Amino acid sequence: MQSITLSSLLDVIGEVFSDEISIAVSNTKEYIYYRPSKRIDLKIKPGDLLKEGTIAYKAVATQQKVSEFINRDIFGVPYHGMAVPFLHNGKIEGCVTAIYPALTEGKSVVTVKNSDGWIPIPFANVVFLEAKDKKTHVFTDTYSGTHKYSLQEFEYILPRDMFIRCHRSFIVNVNHIKEIFPDSHSTFLLAMDNGERVPVSQSYSSYFRKLLGF
Repeated sequence: MQSITLSSLLDVIGEVFSDEISIAVSNTKEYIYYRPSKRIDLKIKPGDLLKEGTIAYKAVATQQKVSEFINRDIFGVPYHGMAVPFLHNGKIEGCVTAIYPALTEGKSVVTVKNSDGWIPIPFANVVFLEAKDKKTHVFTDTYSGTHKYSLQEFEYILPRDMFIRCHRSFIVNVNHIKEIFPDSHSTFLLAMDNGERVPVSQSYSSYFRKLLGF
């Protein structure tokens, strides 16, 4: 069997992802691989240094996964992304970054489908999102609709200062949490201001408490 190069392997892995996602791999100082997508191209070249303020730079500096929105100041285009560092023998070696196209800047809405058509919902009005029946359901205080994006894709799009993943099936807007109740096995139950109850699972409870500071 012929040896497989890193570049060819990453090209194959890149094909697994959506056409909307660009893939970048870096060591602790510079990019060593970049595969642009059809939807977004940051014009990264192997050998380019990691720029301060990018999610790749933050992931290497903190040695933690980083997922957030980056404005157009750094690469000339805004983007959402996730950078995951990789270590060897406990030492940081670099990171892999998935880059998603941003929603139109200044148009921060989720357009959902209901029985009558489509409704654009401002981020601030979204109470929570739930994955069920192979669809993502988006809830406000007065109505709901469905969206084609998965919860994982919404994690890249929604602003981190407003939305928290609290369960494999739920993302909540912290500004719409009315009360938090303890539940069994170190879990919580969220009373939302639209009258719905949303669970916080055990696997997300520590993360949830840390972010909300209680």
